Amino acid sequence: MRILIFDPFHGAAGDMITASLLDCGADRSLVLRAMRAVVAEPGISSVTRAGIRALKVDTHATPAHRTFPEVMQRIDTAAGDVPAPALAMARRVFERIRAAEEEVHGAHAHFHEVGADDAIADIIGACTALHSLAVDGIVVMPITTGHGTATGSHGTFPIPAPATALILKASGLTARAGNHEGELCTPTGAALLAEFATLTVPPPGAYTILSAGYGAGTRDPHHAPNVLRAMIVEPSAPAGDLREDSVDVLETNVDDVSGEVIAHAITRFMEAGARDASAMPMIMKKGRPGYLVRVISMKETSPVLAELMARELGTLGIRCIPAVHRFIAERTIEEIDVAISGQKRRMPVKCGWMHGECYTLKAEFDPARNWACELAVPVKDVLRAVEEAGWKTMRNRHIGTGDV
Repeated sequence: MRILIFDPFHGAAGDMITASLLDCGADRSLVLRAMRAVVAEPGISSVTRAGIRALKVDTHATPAHRTFPEVMQRIDTAAGDVPAPALAMARRVFERIRAAEEEVHGAHAHFHEVGADDAIADIIGACTALHSLAVDGIVVMPITTGHGTATGSHGTFPIPAPATALILKASGLTARAGNHEGELCTPTGAALLAEFATLTVPPPGAYTILSAGYGAGTRDPHHAPNVLRAMIVEPSAPAGDLREDSVDVLETNVDDVSGEVIAHAITRFMEAGARDASAMPMIMKKGRPGYLVRVISMKETSPVLAELMARELGTLGIRCIPAVHRFIAERTIEEIDVAISGQKRRMPVKCGWMHGECYTLKAEFDPARNWACELAVPVKDVLRAVEEAGWKTMRNRHIGTGDV
């Protein structure tokens, strides 16, 4: 289990979040490709802030004022270069910003600083970076907002900015003013961290730090490093112990939706952050055939997913069974060597662990399907070959450690 911890002790902005994730090991080429869809070639440089080495991201974008539909249209132009889950996450980040801006300024508010290409690129870059890290949970430590006043498109305003305060209020994240004057947490930074957070507290007990990254802000005060730290950690509990958490179960019955629409909806639910989604045939009132559509969601994403279910399925009501307790086995993605028809390739398999032993193993379907198409063989043959090689690899590892 890999947990990402953000420590915005000196605040957070979109570029700092993107940079910290890149420094933590996110796929740089994937992130740059995503950002280039809305800005020219971004710059990534190594800088120091009060003696701390950090990465800094510069989009080199010019200012722009846009309405929310214009921002979403700008995001849509990047669809071919951004992974679908990251693009869906970026849309949700701007939904959070829109809700705050409209509460402050009224309906049809213009996005000023947060509608510029640099903010759009930062949000797309941060969401893509997070997607590439494939962590199992995200914790956001208390956010330092700064204090005093700042000047923006609407004149002088108190810190935190009105939109930032509303985003943090809606998120439930913990904030503090801190000792530093000026705006340390921007609306973009607040919305990204609010969207990313899935856990309320760090993992209990001891953990191993797998990687740490620092994202730099523009200012370089001498009294404190203007950086955001991100760490990926792994709890030190014995591998295979079943861990516990809670999820929401969202359900609705439909009898006037085709199988094609349900299949498309399930894809949308997974892109929007569902942990699982399924549809089961059932007999409804008056003997009508229908489906029970069920979505497993973290508490934080349940409202968004319930609305998406209503829109995609046309249903008028979504049942929510809150805080369902579940046990989760440790799982990892392992790369194993496979040979088929004289060709060799490293293929991913998902392994489930209990008490240090791999008790279940399954080939990842999409890479197997792609290789099957290249080899012109049935995908079931590739899946079987990958899983056989996977089990052989797992057995050899146990023999190599004396654990037989």
